[in-house]
Amino acid sequence: MIRSMTGFARTECQLPWGTLTWELRSVNHRYLDLYLRLPEELRRLENDSRTRLSARLGRGKVEATLLFQATPGENGLQLDEPLLQALIDAAERISARLQRPAPLSATDLLRWPGVITSAVPDLEALQREALDLLESAVDELVATREREGARLAELIRERLEAMEPLVEQIRRRRPQVIQAQGEKLRERLAKLQIEADPQRLEQEIALLAQRLDVDEELDRLQAHIQEVHRLLGSDKPVGRRLDFLMQELNREANTLASKSADAETTRAAVELKVLIEQMREQIQNIE
Repeated sequence: MIRSMTGFARTECQLPWGTLTWELRSVNHRYLDLYLRLPEELRRLENDSRTRLSARLGRGKVEATLLFQATPGENGLQLDEPLLQALIDAAERISARLQRPAPLSATDLLRWPGVITSAVPDLEALQREALDLLESAVDELVATREREGARLAELIRERLEAMEPLVEQIRRRRPQVIQAQGEKLRERLAKLQIEADPQRLEQEIALLAQRLDVDEELDRLQAHIQEVHRLLGSDKPVGRRLDFLMQELNREANTLASKSADAETTRAAVELKVLIEQMREQIQNIE
C-alpha cells in the first residue's frame, strides 16, 4: 500500500507512577531522518527507539517526543545534588567576573536538564512500557500515512487516466499531420512555380515523416503509465521509483512537443506536461 511521508500520531498510557506520552510527527524527506526528544530518566531508550522506528518507516523526517509526567504526591521529585552544586559553583565563578551579574534564581537552576527528575520506583518497568507505547504510536503513524497515501494514489490515478486518451489522440493524429505537412510542401512548390520530380518529392515527404515520427515516444509514454499504475499497487516503498518515472514521462512529453507540427498535438503535449507535473508534486510526499 502506498504511504505518504506526512503524518502525526499521539499515544498515551496511565501508569501507577505517572503518564507516558509519545508524539510522532513526520514530513517528507529524501531519506529517513529521525530526531528524538526523551526525558532524562529515559534517555537510554534512544538506541532502541531508533531501531524500532527504522524498522517500520522507510523515508521521512520524523520527530519523536516522549513525555513523562509523574503522578503528584506519589513518588516525589529527586534532585541531582552534585550537578546542582556544580551549577551553583560555576554561576558564582562567572558572576565574580561580571560587573553587574543578573541574579540566579532557583527556577533557573531547576530548568537545567537533569537537575530534577521524577522518582520512579521501577525504572526498567517504565522503560518497557515506553517501548511498548512507542510500538502503538508507530502503528498509528503508519495507519495515518497509509490513509494519506491512498488519497495521493487516487489523485495520481486520476491523472494517469487523463493522460491515456491524450497519448491515443496524438497517435491517431499522426497520419493526418504527415499528410498535412506533405500538402504544405506541395503548395510551397506550386507557389514558387517549381515542378518537383515526383520521386524526389516522395523522398522529401518520407524524410519529413521520419522527422515527425513519435511512435517510440508514445510507446514509451504508454509503458511508463502502465508502470506507474503497477507501482501504485505495490506494498513496498516506491517513492524514488515513481519520481524517476516522472522524469522519464516529462522527457517523452518534451520530445513530443519539440516534434509537434500542428497546434492540436502541441496542446496535447502541453496538457501531458501539466498532468505529469501535478503527479510529480504529489509523488514528492510518497514514501
